[in-house]
Amino acid sequence: MHYVPRILVTGGAGFIGSFLCERLLETGAEVLCVDNFFTGRRSNVAHLLDNPKFEVMRHDITVPLFVEVDQIYNMACPASPVHYQFDPVQTTKTSVHGAINMLGLAKRTRAKILQASTSEVYGDPEIHPQTEDYWGNVNPLGPRACYDEGKRCAETLFFDYHRQHGVKIKIARIFNTYGPRMHPNDGRVVSNFIVQALRGEDITLYGDGEQTRSFCFVSDLVDGLIGLMNTEDDVTGPINLGNPGEFTIRQLAEQIIEQTNSTSKLVHRPLPQDDPRQRQPDIARAKTTLGWEPTIALAEGLRPTIEYFRNEIREMI
Repeated sequence: MHYVPRILVTGGAGFIGSFLCERLLETGAEVLCVDNFFTGRRSNVAHLLDNPKFEVMRHDITVPLFVEVDQIYNMACPASPVHYQFDPVQTTKTSVHGAINMLGLAKRTRAKILQASTSEVYGDPEIHPQTEDYWGNVNPLGPRACYDEGKRCAETLFFDYHRQHGVKIKIARIFNTYGPRMHPNDGRVVSNFIVQALRGEDITLYGDGEQTRSFCFVSDLVDGLIGLMNTEDDVTGPINLGNPGEFTIRQLAEQIIEQTNSTSKLVHRPLPQDDPRQRQPDIARAKTTLGWEPTIALAEGLRPTIEYFRNEIREMI
C-alpha cells in the first residue's frame, strides 16, 4: 500500500501557507490547513476545497490541537507590521504559546516539525549580509518586539524540545517574500507600492529610500521550505531562505512604476522606529545543505503579483 503522509500546515490560508498547501497536495500528501482567519483568507484556498485530500479547520494555535499527523509546518503568525502590531500581545502568544502547542503535538505524534521563523530575528543587523550564526541586534522593548522576540523565543523552544524530548525540528528563517495572494492592506513594501501605483497615488518612501531589501518570489520560497522539511533528521537549521539579490526601496518603486505604467510620484515620509536599514540573506547554507537557491528574478515575479493586485482592486471598486 502506498504511504500517504498527513501534513498539517498552520496558517495554511495565509499568503505563503496557501501556496505551501497547494504544492504539498501536488505531491500526493493529505493536507490539513489550520487557520484562525485573522490574516489568512478563505479565498486563498477556495480552489483546493474540492480536493478530497484537503481539509480546512478554523482554529487558533494558541489553543492546543489534537490531530494525527506526520509533518507540521508551523506558518501561523501575522507577519506584517500592520497586522502584528494590531494586537501585539496576541502576536507574542501566537509565536510562543503556538510553538509550545505545535511542539507538544509533534512530540505526541512523533511528527517532524518546521518552524517558519523570520529574518526579523536579526533585528537591525550590524553585519551584512546576515548569516545564520549572527545573533542579531533586536530592540526587545520596541513596537516590533512582539514579532521579533516572539519568533526568537519560538526558535529557543524548538531547540529545547529537540534537546529535551528528541523532537525532530527544522527552522527556516524567511526573508522578504512576495507574490499573488499577499494581503492588499498588509502594509508591506511590495503590496503597498503595487496598490499605490495601480491607483495612481503617490508612492510612499520612508526615509531616503536607500534602505535595502531582498525579495524572494513565493514559489521559490515554498521549494526551500519543502526541501528543508525533507532533509535528514540531523539537519535542524536554522537555514536562511530568501533571495540574496539586494535592491533599494527606491529601485523597487521605480520597477513597479515601470511595470504598471503608472503616473505615481515618489514622496518621502519619516522612517518608522527600528526599521532595518539593510536586509540581505547569506544563503550559502541553503545552497550546500538543500541544493536550493531562488530562480525567479524580481522583474519576472512582479508580473503575476501586479496582475493579482489588479484583479483585487477591480473587485474592491
